[in-house]
Amino acid sequence: MRLVLKEPVERMERPYPRRWWALLVLCLSLLIIVMANTALTVAAPDMTQDLGLTSSDLQWVIDGYTVPYAALMLLLGAIGDKYSRRGALVLGLLVFGAGSVAGSLVDSSTGVIAARAVMGVGAAMIMPATLSLLAATFPRAERAKAIVLWTATAGLAIAAGPLVAGALLENHGWASTFLINVPVAALAIVGAFTLVPPSKAARHGRIDYVGGLLSVVWTGALVYMIIQGPHFGWDAKAVGAAVVAGAGLVAFVAWELRHPRPVLDVRRFLNRGFAGSNLAVALFFLAVFGAFYYLTQHLQFVLGYDPLDTGVRMLPLAGAVFAGSALTGFLTPRLGMKVTVTAGMAAGTVALALLTRVDAGSGYGDLVAPLVILGVAIGLALSPCTDAIMGAFPESELGVGGAVNDTSLELGGSLGIALLGSVLASSYSSHLADATEGSGLPASALATAQDSVGAGYAVAHGIGEQAAHAANPQQGAQLAEGARRMADAVGSAFSDAVAHTSLVGAAILAVGTVLVAVLLPGRKARTEAEPEAAREPELV
Repeated sequence: MRLVLKEPVERMERPYPRRWWALLVLCLSLLIIVMANTALTVAAPDMTQDLGLTSSDLQWVIDGYTVPYAALMLLLGAIGDKYSRRGALVLGLLVFGAGSVAGSLVDSSTGVIAARAVMGVGAAMIMPATLSLLAATFPRAERAKAIVLWTATAGLAIAAGPLVAGALLENHGWASTFLINVPVAALAIVGAFTLVPPSKAARHGRIDYVGGLLSVVWTGALVYMIIQGPHFGWDAKAVGAAVVAGAGLVAFVAWELRHPRPVLDVRRFLNRGFAGSNLAVALFFLAVFGAFYYLTQHLQFVLGYDPLDTGVRMLPLAGAVFAGSALTGFLTPRLGMKVTVTAGMAAGTVALALLTRVDAGSGYGDLVAPLVILGVAIGLALSPCTDAIMGAFPESELGVGGAVNDTSLELGGSLGIALLGSVLASSYSSHLADATEGSGLPASALATAQDSVGAGYAVAHGIGEQAAHAANPQQGAQLAEGARRMADAVGSAFSDAVAHTSLVGAAILAVGTVLVAVLLPGRKARTEAEPEAAREPELV
């Protein structure tokens, strides 16, 4: 047996015998690029304190990863199709690992943001490569099962990120959350060479680089706008990004419609199943990433759990994802994709609706049922959509298919954090102002506390420090009581903001559920359409 696999999967007469081991490598690669974002939510407080990050700095530390990640996937997916999908995976892992090492060594906000951007470039190579290699390695009859495990891995990574980061932060600094990626990436590279067969499109013409670059422009500008506008205000940067995104999208569509070998045939979006699947992925991750964004803050700041305890308490979500994925494999062949996906989105809506009951007296027990239902919903909805999206592309465009699925996922997640994060911040600020009215809190202290829940508790802690150094016991007692009331006001305001934001998220997902249910074809319509899709000629 050769140490490095050299026989392309396309030349194998029978299905590759070690394909499930290859899937393990692909899932491991997926795991670290999803965990890179979710782990950072737990490491952010330590990083902020150590590097002196402003709220703007922290936002771009998080989103510096997202912009290149979302913008480059389509072009890099097409390049992987033409030259080497396994090569794209390995190169992406190398770039991702290098960015992780750099992120652990820098000591400034600019350095961390740059390192995260490099990691985003690596992730843009890895993500579509995992799906395209999965689709190329597995026979069509087994692909749905493989995608179920791929999706379950993504759900596991969402919950595992805080757990791993929390465990590392018990005895190490925030840099360890970067360095943990390096041995995993190295293991995945070894596994890629020894277990994943090489693959590329059997027939592939010249790459549409103009279309690819236009996709980078409009997608990157759109993600930048989504981040900049809600968080920092609709200034010239945000408005300019919106204009560039709109113009770039129009130019991209016009170019692709006229090009004989487009990087993405945009006519596919006229197909109801394809459009509905992408919409479902985007809307679902809007809800999931948005909810994850404020639930981790609620667990850490309001309920007072440390990073490790926060990660442990997100585990019901991971377990439920696997349960939902198992249900998908059972239900979809029997009921059809439309029923399964709609049921998953409806369950996600219910999970967010349950979070509207959160208040100042809520404990962790009140979050368990929403987390479990949300996890089951992820498993139910996402696997069939990913399978449908990948099934819409011929063999020569599997990397592009993976990129389309992953771009929908990333755009939805970015929009969820930006939109629901903006609603959360506005609601928290308003509720805190109401809760502290008449308390005599200085306007400057209130403005600081309104910036974030962490800043609010910092103000309360500062008042407590003043109490400890008060000139006389009576003044100290008054300040101590003021600190307690301030902390209670912050916790109450943030809990109310979580409930309000969950209501907005539930409303968005409910409307999306109806739209997806209308768009997705029923079992009969899809069965009749499949032979036509299977006969689609490859672009040469």
